[in-house]
Amino acid sequence: MKYFLQIYGCQMNYSDAQRVSTVLEQMGYERSNDENEADLAVFVACAVRESAVSRLYGNGKKFKRIRRQRPHFKAVLTGCVVKKDRPKLEKLFDVIIDIKHIGELPQKLALPDAPASGADYFHIKAKREHPFTAYVPIMTGCNNYCSYCIVPYTRGPEYSRPAADILAEIGALVTSGCREIILLGQNVNSYRPADGTDFPALLEQVSALEGDFWIRFLTSHPKDMSEQLIRTVADTPKCTNFIHLAMQSGNDEVLRKMNRRYTSAHFLDLVEMIRARIPEVMLTTDIIVGFPGETEAQFQDTAALMEAARFDIAYINKYSPRSGTASAALPDDVSFAEKKRREKALNAVLRETARANNEKYLGREVEVLLESENRDYYFGKTRSFKDIKLAKDQPVAIGAFTRARVTKVTPWALEGTLCHPESSEGSL
Repeated sequence: MKYFLQIYGCQMNYSDAQRVSTVLEQMGYERSNDENEADLAVFVACAVRESAVSRLYGNGKKFKRIRRQRPHFKAVLTGCVVKKDRPKLEKLFDVIIDIKHIGELPQKLALPDAPASGADYFHIKAKREHPFTAYVPIMTGCNNYCSYCIVPYTRGPEYSRPAADILAEIGALVTSGCREIILLGQNVNSYRPADGTDFPALLEQVSALEGDFWIRFLTSHPKDMSEQLIRTVADTPKCTNFIHLAMQSGNDEVLRKMNRRYTSAHFLDLVEMIRARIPEVMLTTDIIVGFPGETEAQFQDTAALMEAARFDIAYINKYSPRSGTASAALPDDVSFAEKKRREKALNAVLRETARANNEKYLGREVEVLLESENRDYYFGKTRSFKDIKLAKDQPVAIGAFTRARVTKVTPWALEGTLCHPESSEGSL
């Protein structure tokens, strides 16, 4: 039996999909990249945008064709699914199951003899696709209710995993050869399980585990980004100099309508604090253009704050209403053409700040985790999460930490050469 897995959305969904794969393979399924030869298709859905749900509806005709060819074919939907969307989706999918209950999938598929993994999906071992990098969810859900966001309605309220469970999972990953641990949550800053451990304390505990590995985390809400957390990232050796901090807008009135609960001044203060404590930080963000009522002057506030923050990467999204959210009741009064123009303008700002940030690496040594190779080059990530391409002039094992000298930069990546072992310069 074969299964096809389609994943939409964020890193949390990709992490969830790895647990879905474990359940399916325990049931005896083998993964296929061709849904036309699969006996079972599982979709890990994203509900953030209306268009993402439309893509799920669009699979209906395809499922009908596959079922005509293979009557035993079944389609399963999990991930982020909004309650109001379920009635229509139930006509397309044989099973719709909450990701937190994915261990019950054998029973849902009427396969009672197949082994169940248990209802708590956090305790299902993820089937990783990359041997050196692992996503480790530390919490799920969201309590923030940003006016444009559907996540609290799909993921539910915040739930934090016990620190002991997280440490046990990471310990096993590092023992198996993992070199990069990425802690995930809708808002990792608000991590706080029943034992009272906060996120800075968790980072310290993870860093204290034996082994040579990096720690990254996604994602952080500015209203909960504390000086203590910034200090912990700066002072904890295994924490990398990478922070994703979603700005969304640079105008206080727009931020208020978004229910973000911070001001542009507070955001810039955080950026300056981060750069003061972590000088080589790679800072990334999310921005929405064309939010209901956003004027040209308000957009210019966003552009100005973006220039001041000097981001390395920004995920710039044109606003689209999502039914079920508070902002969907507001008039979508910024034209698509204007949203596109604003997006283009911010990308121009980003290109300049990203290039300037990368130019400081020219001629310097960086620490690199090698991830892949072809005949001529190695490819990897620096400690600050920058992509780097290295000329292949000496043998180095994929999955190893190595050192390289940067010889060329673009706004989005670095190029360089491997350093010889006798090199002793400090690394970025």
